Amino acid sequence: MTATAETAAGAFAARPGGSRQLAGTGTLLRFALRRDRVLIPVWVAVNALMVLSMPGTIKGLYGTAAERADLMRQMETNASLRALVGPLFDDSLGALTAWRVGLYAGALAAVMSLLIVVRHTRDEEESGRQEVVASGMVGRRAPLTAALLAAAVANAVLALLVFAGLAGQGTAGALALGLGIAGVGMLFATMAAIVAQLTESARLARGLTAAVLGGAFVLRAAGDSATDDGSSVLTWVSPLGWLENVRAFADERWWALLLIAGATVAQGAVAYGLAGRRDLGMSFLPTRPGPAAGRLRTAGALAWRLQRGSVLGWSIGFFAAGVVYGGMTEGAADLVGDNEQAREIIERMGGQAGLTDAFVSAMVGMLGLIAALYVVASVLRLGGEETSGRAEPVLAGAVGRLRWAAGHLVIAFGGAALIMLLAGLGFAAGYGQDFGAILGACLVQLPAVWVIGGAAVLLHGLLPRAAVAAWAVAGAVLLLGWVGPALDVPQTVLDVSPFGHLPKLPGGEMNWSPVLVLVLIAGALVGAGLVGLRRRDLT
Repeated sequence: MTATAETAAGAFAARPGGSRQLAGTGTLLRFALRRDRVLIPVWVAVNALMVLSMPGTIKGLYGTAAERADLMRQMETNASLRALVGPLFDDSLGALTAWRVGLYAGALAAVMSLLIVVRHTRDEEESGRQEVVASGMVGRRAPLTAALLAAAVANAVLALLVFAGLAGQGTAGALALGLGIAGVGMLFATMAAIVAQLTESARLARGLTAAVLGGAFVLRAAGDSATDDGSSVLTWVSPLGWLENVRAFADERWWALLLIAGATVAQGAVAYGLAGRRDLGMSFLPTRPGPAAGRLRTAGALAWRLQRGSVLGWSIGFFAAGVVYGGMTEGAADLVGDNEQAREIIERMGGQAGLTDAFVSAMVGMLGLIAALYVVASVLRLGGEETSGRAEPVLAGAVGRLRWAAGHLVIAFGGAALIMLLAGLGFAAGYGQDFGAILGACLVQLPAVWVIGGAAVLLHGLLPRAAVAAWAVAGAVLLLGWVGPALDVPQTVLDVSPFGHLPKLPGGEMNWSPVLVLVLIAGALVGAGLVGLRRRDLT
């Protein structure tokens, strides 16, 4: 029993009225917020900074009303870009901000929320901690309520930051955008609450909810590519389509928020109904029993069995993203037009080798930054295996720690190579030319991705309780690569990120020195982390 679980159980044991359905919710909420005191602020800060930095970027790109009106006209004919970021409903600075980052802020809020809810429901049951807590006077629905309230706190803070930061662009628009982003977050929080009742595995609960989010993005993209006003049936089927149809800063449709709120309440009611009918640790869709004779004979095979679903999901997503970006490449010059600021930002992101090559390099660089999130998630699976107690019986046999860790690290670092390769294939398929150059541009991102993965291994090996900080590292690198060029951040600051040292391909000159140095740094970080893992006690 962990110290946290013991403390919680003791607190509940002394609480009167424990037979009530929500008894102990307040205490559980405080524990949840304490456990997520790093996770929630990082997610909220990254999301809020992405949104609040955009007005300045947009103003630098499209400083005049004529430039903004021209962009709006171009969006009416550019189906590929509408599929990526949605339609543009107005040419004001606030509307451009909502158009550029609104969907992605909503998607990030959804990911944050589903992680919080699954972490404090199914994760707790799977690890056995919830059983300890439930031995006190805890209501049947208290854990679910506390998890949803923790997600609500995170989304409320995010909505408040968005409203306060964008109020200068228009109070009504800032309120609509903040509520829309937070509403999508809570919609997927309640969806995760339902999925957590249906499955026995926290990993499967996260994966299925994330798959629904990916499906929502695909439906919205298909609908927006067909129409330029968000009126497609496919767009309205997607919760992300509801968010864009709130139309923040563009004659707001407040009733669209009611759709989000209604779906959230309905899903919450379903989740509460299921929670009242299920035994602790059980699920409505139990996992099928495995074969009588085990077929996993190595630690690497077990690691692959645990992570294959994640690898498949990321692979499909990166291939699809590559196809979309490739399809946008031909129209990149038309989209930028005579806007010198936009041209300069793309060239700062992708190099000085011509607009088309710079655009390809910039988009490939963004895929590399996102691949860093995959490698961190895959590496930190080691920590999940430790804290859940599943690593202990594996290591009790004839499997050493390094061999056990190597199985997961091969999937983490090799999986990063696979998804970047598939992104290159998708990009080349969408663009229809320069296959070898695009593939090389994707693969050259790997050394920087591996450095971020190496940092995660180092933290897990030396400071396992602080391993979650690897997400902060990846988030900081992503934010720097996303916002830095737009804000014309000095190169010395950009060089803090390993991605700042990579050659700008295609079109630029291939320089092997920084690539080899980054590979050596990644190897050193992994080696130091494995030494720490070998010497310390299991978590």
